Amino acid sequence: MPASGTTRMLRRAATAAASAALLVGVVAAVPAQAAKPGEPANFHPERDFAGSTVAAHEGRGDTARTASTLAALAVTQTKGMDVSSYQGNVAWSTAYANGGRFAYVKATEGTSYTNAYFAQQYNGSYNAGMIRGAYHFALPNVSSGATQAAYFVAHGGGWSKDGKTLPPALDIEYNPYGATCYGLSQAGMVSWIRDFSNTVHTKTGRYPTIYTTTDWWTTCTGNNSSFGATNPLWIARYSSSVGTLPAGWSYQTIWQYADAGTLPGDQNYFNGALDRVQALANG
Repeated sequence: MPASGTTRMLRRAATAAASAALLVGVVAAVPAQAAKPGEPANFHPERDFAGSTVAAHEGRGDTARTASTLAALAVTQTKGMDVSSYQGNVAWSTAYANGGRFAYVKATEGTSYTNAYFAQQYNGSYNAGMIRGAYHFALPNVSSGATQAAYFVAHGGGWSKDGKTLPPALDIEYNPYGATCYGLSQAGMVSWIRDFSNTVHTKTGRYPTIYTTTDWWTTCTGNNSSFGATNPLWIARYSSSVGTLPAGWSYQTIWQYADAGTLPGDQNYFNGALDRVQALANG
């Protein structure tokens, strides 16, 4: 007996539903997009910046005590900031009016990412009267230190002795994509950092400033002491003091003390008056 019109409609609906369910199953089975060469899986460089992993791993100290400490430091130290694409176009004249005198700007990450706002941030800070430099967010598990250093220098990480350019900087911190130490042994990490540092020095004449935390440095390099004689230290610690420094450094050049404040981006103090910032810029 032929099926009625109603029965045929119900069968078509059931078939369509089954096909849709099958399609959903196929889509669900598709794996995440494979990483491109030189990039980790699920790459999100616009969310990676100096200190982007610090608070989650190390927390923040007593805000009230930090405020009183910083008020005292303001008399002898120099306020600055670091920014990335996360901040977008920065109002540099306002930042200068609020006391900012130096800035580090993220230029690159790995060997495939460049900050789309780099020109506005790097040139804008200079035009506002600040001393500025560029930094590289390291991904030691995707390519060698030399390879990343070359990419960095070619995409904003250079240096000139004009009294307005800080040495290039290496941001080496907790891995935002996986294992804390990027799968490297302590000896392997030291070798990677040295490879990066020596390559930057060869290409620019300056050893890079190293941005890190004492906890990460101790965990991932074994608290290696061999960089203190050549590389300025930019230490991150969100507390009322810098705390214990990594081995090899008797003082910090820059302290990143908070990830938000009166200036755009992260808040920093240079360990000295403005003439010392200029001295570092001049090499």
